[in-house]
Amino acid sequence: MRILVTGGAGFIGSHLCEKLLSNGHDLVVVDNFITGSSKNLASFKDNPHFKLIQHDINLPLPVEIVGTTNMAPGYGDQDALKFDQIFHLACPASPVDYREIPLQTLLVNSVGTKNIIEIAVRHGAALLFASSSEVYGDPQEHPQKETYWGHVNPIGERSCYSEGKRFAESLAVNYFRHYGFPLKIVRIFNTYGPRMRKHDGRVIPSFIQSALMDETLRMHGDGLQTRSFCYIDDMIEGLILAMNHPKYLGPVNLGREEETSIHELGEKIIKLTGSSSLLVKTDPVHDDDPRQRKPDLTLARIKLGYEPKIGLDEGLKRTVDYFKS
Repeated sequence: MRILVTGGAGFIGSHLCEKLLSNGHDLVVVDNFITGSSKNLASFKDNPHFKLIQHDINLPLPVEIVGTTNMAPGYGDQDALKFDQIFHLACPASPVDYREIPLQTLLVNSVGTKNIIEIAVRHGAALLFASSSEVYGDPQEHPQKETYWGHVNPIGERSCYSEGKRFAESLAVNYFRHYGFPLKIVRIFNTYGPRMRKHDGRVIPSFIQSALMDETLRMHGDGLQTRSFCYIDDMIEGLILAMNHPKYLGPVNLGREEETSIHELGEKIIKLTGSSSLLVKTDPVHDDDPRQRKPDLTLARIKLGYEPKIGLDEGLKRTVDYFKS
């Protein structure tokens, strides 16, 4: 198959590309490198089945993707590449990004998503939209089921991402209702592993970096807020299972149910790194920072046969080894 991946130079995207290429597919990646890195593609950039197009999907798409004519959805264009599947992962996704590039985050979830959906409609391609657990906001339901509508501040600092993803889900579903193309929506919970950016504000790379330098690990608030961390290999398996589901799918949670406090996470990382770092409760809690986040994976198990395999201790060990190298 020929597969298009938006945001393929990012953390999750690059791992997905690696897996798809190993499965024998022809791959086209579109990325503007606003948060992704060409280094993430280095191991397969010379693969003859891989093609990289550097482009901002908020702008009119290049001829190779959209063709030479501005045709309405539902019509093909012989000048464009034909795609069987599209993984739409393009979006800044860290606390640092919320503060530094909020407008780009909102636009890629609106204009950029519209552009990609229309390509899927033209090609009759299966589209997987990578949504986020952020659509649940600071949840009042625990664990979070897909039927929960969320508790989101629409004008808070995180809203560019959380409301952007909520809008994009609605956009995708309404296109699906009108045109009937194969659509899958997944809500990705906290994911970690090699190729994460060192200074993107997420807790695992931040703690690992500090621990390796014997610096203080600073927690927001009391450190008792919890997250459920999914290792990247398990997330990639879930994305591919969702894409290959034969019918409309979504939204469905992907992640891991094991729940860990930020304080416990810090202790694990200090132990794994052999660090002399201290774990200190100093930084205030960010606005709208969720107190608890844990997916209910019942639907993913029933629909996809999804079952994460890599526990937090093993996943952290692999991630620490990556950052050491």
